[in-house]
Amino acid sequence: MFQKILIVVLAIFFTVAGAAHFVSPGIYLPMMPDYLPWHLALIYASGVAEMAGGIGICLPKWRRLAGWGLIALLLAVFPANIRMLTHHVPLNGKSIPEWILWVRLPLQALLVAWVYLSCVRRKRA
Repeated sequence: MFQKILIVVLAIFFTVAGAAHFVSPGIYLPMMPDYLPWHLALIYASGVAEMAGGIGICLPKWRRLAGWGLIALLLAVFPANIRMLTHHVPLNGKSIPEWILWVRLPLQALLVAWVYLSCVRRKRA
């Protein structure tokens, strides 16, 4: 039962986070590293990936694949978290306290672990 709750919470988190990329894409633009091209297209693509992953983990047949996809996505967007910290990137025009930016880094690792344990890891018999 607890496992199902964790999956539903993850699904809601990623689906809502992905939708936010379409509702307010401008929030994400300052986070994009300069070396990446097509910032807006990448924002939309990551939003689609988050929503697909969130929906996919609700479907037992697709859960493992969706979990791996979300882990890949979390690793791919990690440079944006580092950029926010090193360049003091505001969020929605508002400065973010540096301690929050530092806390976000290990939280990303916790999200990866949560997705792995809930969606990817094979159950032992």
